[in-house]
Amino acid sequence: MSNTEVTVQQIRQGKSLVIAVDGPSGSGKSSVSKAVAQRLGLAFLDTGAMYRSVAWHCLNALIPLENAGAVEAAARTIKLEQSMVPETELFKVNGINVTDAIREPKISAAVSSVATNLGARAELVRRQKALIAEHGHRIVVEGRDITTVVAPDAEARLILTASEQARLRRRGLQLGGTQTAEQLAEQVLARDAKDATVVDFQRAADGVYTVDSSDLDFEETIDAVIAVVRQAVNAGPAA
Repeated sequence: MSNTEVTVQQIRQGKSLVIAVDGPSGSGKSSVSKAVAQRLGLAFLDTGAMYRSVAWHCLNALIPLENAGAVEAAARTIKLEQSMVPETELFKVNGINVTDAIREPKISAAVSSVATNLGARAELVRRQKALIAEHGHRIVVEGRDITTVVAPDAEARLILTASEQARLRRRGLQLGGTQTAEQLAEQVLARDAKDATVVDFQRAADGVYTVDSSDLDFEETIDAVIAVVRQAVNAGPAA
């Protein structure tokens, strides 16, 4: 039996296991959360992609992002589809495949207008809670306000963070070196500052663990997160 199979069987088999992951831009929370979901045999929900999808729709439909009512209406009415399997990345808006389009810099620049729209945010949180329930409460959910708003009763809640330097470096690598230092700072630091006006995603609430990945590589970060999950659910050390 492989280590992965042992892990899947040993953590709350047949019971709920929601892992809520918050963190700033460039902390690695998406890639790490996806890998944790794969190892533990859980579904995976990228909530940030939902905000990006609404932003894409608004730009595509020429909906002014400063029109709060129109952005909220868009969030309530569009059809969002996304893969909940960590091995597959797929996002659709009204049947259109936007998997690559929502990662473009223009979407990164626009997404905070959706994320800070309280009406749109409430609708997307409602959808996120429904997806958690649809997948039997066995899921890794990552984003901004997951530990406090989306899944405050999750079996494991943690903030994945890293130093500013590490986050800028990782986001630059993720984007293939296509961005200038100024563009990276806008995407990572400026976006965090905007989102922080409505969501506190960098300070751990009571019962929320913190994993600092500044000096950890990818595999070490995955191991650190799984160790926190085991501690949170009293599952003991990894076999």
